Amino acid sequence: MIKTEITEMFGVKYPIICGAMMWLCTPPLCAAISNAGGLGNLTAGNYDTEDEFRDAINETRKLTEKPFMVNITILPSLRITSEHHKMYVKVCAEERVAGIEVSGAPMDRGVGMEAIETLKKAGVKLFHKLGSVRHAIHAESVGYDGIYAAGFEEGGHPLKDDVPTMLLTPRIVDSVKIPVVTTGGIADGRSLAAALTLGAQGVMMASRFVVTQECRVHENIKNELIKKQEFDTTLFGRSMGLQGRGLLNKALREVIAIEEKGGGLQELIPLMAGQRIKQAWETGDVEYAPLMVGQSIGLINDIPTCNELLDRMGREAAEILSRTSRMAN
Repeated sequence: MIKTEITEMFGVKYPIICGAMMWLCTPPLCAAISNAGGLGNLTAGNYDTEDEFRDAINETRKLTEKPFMVNITILPSLRITSEHHKMYVKVCAEERVAGIEVSGAPMDRGVGMEAIETLKKAGVKLFHKLGSVRHAIHAESVGYDGIYAAGFEEGGHPLKDDVPTMLLTPRIVDSVKIPVVTTGGIADGRSLAAALTLGAQGVMMASRFVVTQECRVHENIKNELIKKQEFDTTLFGRSMGLQGRGLLNKALREVIAIEEKGGGLQELIPLMAGQRIKQAWETGDVEYAPLMVGQSIGLINDIPTCNELLDRMGREAAEILSRTSRMAN
């Protein structure tokens, strides 16, 4: 057993949390992770209407009695509006979900302080995924319950400060009093043990959960990610003011080429549209669209069930921490 502030806060077996993944974090995967002893993730951006979102929460609860997180991403989008953000907050408060992962802009700025107050009254734990000490201090000051310290190794949208997990985690741990969860480069028991040693109370990972049996991704994608190594991802998007990291494939090479020649959003959006990414996950075409995975793919070499993965990570981390303790003695 590994007891941390995260396992105590949510009453879970393992301090392992699934991060948001558009199109992939739906009720079946969310419930599988929670049933395995971690905290699954239901990504709100998958749902366009209040009824769809509420139905997804209820479907997840039919599949698991365990707690799970909901992600609300507050970033510029052609599909998700500020009204969606308000709706997601409203439903999460009414349904009293266990916790929310906010990514992008902080909720007090993206939705308003009243959103934080509403969620806290409903008993919903609020975490912000961020990549700097300054943002962590702000999150603590406005009432967040915890921090996801996201090193630039992560897939998705790492902060352009480009600070790696090994440095970011202890810097944030030393700067706030609320629990810190490490994300970026996390995929096995060794990285869980390392995060705990750095002062984190848990880990959050996403790419590792793509390559599990319960994730509804084409098998070709899973097999391809097993073959890839840590240097097979790339950063992009700085010209748009929104840095991203994804698998280095044909689509991202085209995106980078357009950026290098000074191309604008009109040229980039067709290559990066959400429906295009959804199609790639479903059809297994690894070259067709940006696939937002992190450098942790270098540590992925099998396709376990979520239960097998979390049990293995917990066992490995406990063994490493025990061995390290004996070395110190």
